[in-house]
Amino acid sequence: MNESPLYVRTYELILWLIPELLKFPRTHRFGLAEHLQNLVTEFQDALIAAGKAQGDERLALLRKADAYLEQVRVWVRMSRDLRLITMRQYEHISRMMVEIGRMLGAWMKKVQAEKTGSAGRLVEQQS
Repeated sequence: MNESPLYVRTYELILWLIPELLKFPRTHRFGLAEHLQNLVTEFQDALIAAGKAQGDERLALLRKADAYLEQVRVWVRMSRDLRLITMRQYEHISRMMVEIGRMLGAWMKKVQAEKTGSAGRLVEQQS
């Protein structure tokens, strides 16, 4: 999993995001910033777990990761709307999340195709 481009990009996202969250004003640091940090680390944890899982469990973990990524997107947008990050920072993190989302989507499609393919082979074998 450590060599996966998705894992690497997620790690880079976290490395970039956490120092920015620490710059949030105190009024938002222990609410919004902490929540956003928890979401992004839960996303990474779900990816790591998916890398270790197989079959239906892997697909479920990837879907969970996808939901976390969507929540991160919403909270990052809220951070921008509250002027806690600049437009330039928002554009940067948005590009990172789009790239991560594409990689995650490709992995999910691959796992789904493997699941469908193995089910198809099972039906063929039974015939």
